[in-house]
Order: sequence, then structure tokens, then C-alpha cells
Amino acid sequence: MNLSPALYEVLYVSMIAPEQPLGIVAEIAAAARVANARMDITGLLIFDGQRFCQQFEGPRKAVLKLIERIRNDPRHVNIEVLHHGPLAGRRFQNFDLAFSTVEDVEALARMEQLDGDAAIAAFRAVCGELEY
Repeated sequence: MNLSPALYEVLYVSMIAPEQPLGIVAEIAAAARVANARMDITGLLIFDGQRFCQQFEGPRKAVLKLIERIRNDPRHVNIEVLHHGPLAGRRFQNFDLAFSTVEDVEALARMEQLDGDAAIAAFRAVCGELEY
């Protein structure tokens, strides 16, 4: 596999902070689309009513800066990075940020128990069931 040293990805899950209204999710997605386009980051954000799961990709420095910003965002709690590392090619090259909800509220809870390649495989399986 020929990995581009500049391309990096992160997959994480988190919970929406208890005091946050569900309407904040649309605001997060809208603001992220603008910021991601500026930083050459693409990805998919999934929300199940409680949990966020997001995979994003782009230049390593921008991706690491973004995950740090997410870790410090009070709208997220219990942030768990399931996978991070170099990426051969973008998975979501057509989206600054695709957004979808998931019907199976246990799908992200199950994914939260995984890491590395198993987490990526589970994320891709959930993506295959979504329309975004």
C-alpha cells in the first residue's frame, strides 16, 4: 500500500453533552462543513440521537488540529479515538462533511468497543447502510 505521507485520518465516537439541545447537531455540521473546506478535510459525521461517530481525513497537521479542537469542545463528552493513522486515499472525497443519522441506536455503541482496523470495518459497514 502506497500511503501518502500528507493524508491522515481519525475515527472517533463521542456523546453529545447532556445539557446540549439536539438542534446543536445541525449547527455543528454546518460550521464543520465551512471549516473543513478551508482546511482540505473531508469526512462523514453520523449521529444516533446520543452519540457522534465521525471519520475525517486530510492533511495530517489539519486532522490532528481538528481532533484536538473536538476534544476541547464542551458540546462533546466521552470522546474516544478508535483509529488514527496514515491513509492511502480519501474515503469521502466528494464531501467536506457528509452528515447522516442512523436508525440502529446500538450501532455506534457497538463500534465504541472497537479500535483500529475493526473500528474502521464497522464504520464502513454502517456507512454502507446510510444515505448521505
